[in-house]
Formats: sequence, C-alpha cells, structure tokens
Amino acid sequence: MHASTNRRPAQPIQLYRHVVSGHAHRVQLMLSLLELPFDMVEVDLLAKAQKSPEFLALNAFGQVPVIQDGDVTLADSNAILVYLATRYAAPDTWLPSDALGAAQVQRWLSVAAGQIAFGPAAARIIQLFKLPSDPSDAIHRANQLFAVMDAHLQPSGYLVGSAPTIADIACYSYIAHAPEGNVALQPYPQLRAWLARIEALPGFVPMVQTRIGLAA
Repeated sequence: MHASTNRRPAQPIQLYRHVVSGHAHRVQLMLSLLELPFDMVEVDLLAKAQKSPEFLALNAFGQVPVIQDGDVTLADSNAILVYLATRYAAPDTWLPSDALGAAQVQRWLSVAAGQIAFGPAAARIIQLFKLPSDPSDAIHRANQLFAVMDAHLQPSGYLVGSAPTIADIACYSYIAHAPEGNVALQPYPQLRAWLARIEALPGFVPMVQTRIGLAA
C-alpha cells in the first residue's frame, strides 16, 4: 500500500469542514490515509458561518473545506488533495508524475467537480436540506455517470490503474452516499466493488450517514 514521506507538518493541520459535506470528507479521508495529524474545525453552514468575515478571510468563496498547514491556507477540496499528495505522499503514489498518469487523474478530478457535483451530490443536497427543487435531472445525471464508471472500472482496479490515487478519493464520498439522494447503487456491481476497495484501505474513515432517501 502507499507509503508516506518522512515529511510531517510541524503542527496539526487545521481542517475547516461541515460534517455532512462530501467535499470536506474527501480531505478528512486523505489526511487520515496519509496518517497526518489534523484537527477539525466545524463550520456551521446553517448559521451562515461560512459567510462571516473571519471565514471569508480564509476562503473568499465562502465554502468548505479549507485547510491551514502552518503558513499555508488553501481552499477547494481537489486542490487540497493535490497539495497533500504532492507535499506529504511518497512520489508517484497518490498523484502520478508521468504525463499520462497525471492527466488521467485530472480527468477524474474534473468529473468530481462536474458530473458528481451536479449528479449524486446535488440529488443528496435536495433530500438533505428538503429543498423544493426537482431532483429528477440530478438523479438522471448520476445514473448516466455510474453506468460509465461501472464500465470503466476493472475488477480489483481503481479509477487510474491498479492502485488508489487522489482520483478515487475525490470521487468516493458522494458516490458512496448516493442512496441518500435516491440514487441506487445496486445496478452497478463494479462501482460497488470499487467503493468496498476504498473502504478497505488502511486509515479509511467514513462520512456520517444520513437516514434520507433510499438510505432511510
């Protein structure tokens, strides 16, 4: 399994997050897999704490997650994954350095920010916060994506090659919790096997489950 470098943060990394945010869970999971010391700082999204002047000084977009690593303050979950893999993981493990491997990982980071965000993540948010929006388009996008991923994934494989990368970490959280948005995982055996492989990694930490949708 992947090794970390000997480099360690001088003090625990601060992770600003909300407990139901899959974007924040990506970062929590990566920190745990790399065995890095970190503290979680809860941001009360319902109370609009992410729009406070103090938080906007950390991330002008007013979104979680944000990390503080010494004198480094960094927002955006995928950017944080790149940072952690580059700074703290052994070379060519969680983020390949060859042109093709790096491009293949970037492809899935784009999927995480695109099809996943507007598919299973959006469907879950509608259920989670009881929004008046129609979830049918988000559910349809999720099923289209899952069909593609199910065909892409090979037995015992990951999204890029035969070992996990930050591509897998970026895509995991919202797919694992898709049933909370009324998106079934049963039709996608390769996708479910991939989720199980992620969950079997040493240092895996789950995101809190919410009893909504198909998960109710």
